[in-house]
Amino acid sequence: MTQTPPSKSAFITGASKGIGLAVARALVHEGYAVTITSRHQDEVEAAAGELAGERQGGQARGVACDVRDAASLQREVDQHVQAYGGLDVLFVNAGVGRFMNVAELSIEDWDSMIQTNLSGAFYTVKAAIGALSQRGGYIFTLSSLAGRNPLPGGGAYNASKFGLNGLSEVLNLDLRDRGIKVTQIMPGSVATHFGGHTPSEADAWKIQPEDIAQLTVDLLNMPERTLPSRVEVRPSRPPRK
Repeated sequence: MTQTPPSKSAFITGASKGIGLAVARALVHEGYAVTITSRHQDEVEAAAGELAGERQGGQARGVACDVRDAASLQREVDQHVQAYGGLDVLFVNAGVGRFMNVAELSIEDWDSMIQTNLSGAFYTVKAAIGALSQRGGYIFTLSSLAGRNPLPGGGAYNASKFGLNGLSEVLNLDLRDRGIKVTQIMPGSVATHFGGHTPSEADAWKIQPEDIAQLTVDLLNMPERTLPSRVEVRPSRPPRK
């Protein structure tokens, strides 16, 4: 039997686990076809297989892609458009974080965070603008409260997220005449594998990846005339210090 093509599709970076995967799962259940990316081919293919099997008719592609490689991103976005006939949602999620005093921060660590979290976001958006313009799409940039609040040891990470917030605000101004919405989502503590952390029951107080996924779906369902351009998200009951 011929599978009915999906009416909408999404491209999500850094999505073999955590927030990216949760967003992908929520969108598949909303009827979207999704492409998820990761630097690790085996992980992203396994995640895509799970997504496609969770909903009858669900469609998901998993591709290995490093967001620091602009040419690779363009190639994968073009293949997504060819596979699904267009692009409606871009979720810019790929990111890395290492925290140390600036005196100990290596040039390599600085470059890795700036290139992934900031330049990688620009490359991702740049690759997708043409396709998103065709349908009046929606861009989500996954930033952080660290994009407004400096942290000890957060020199490179803070710089990348402050920069991402600035980029997101400019994207809003530059792309709205193309019919593209842009929202920056800025969570606090989220129970993910970020920074080598392993989620556990002790993380129950934190924001869960599914919470960000639900927020994304809710934003997509906002009236067309309305745009929450920046959403800060915090745990409602963090532990007392």
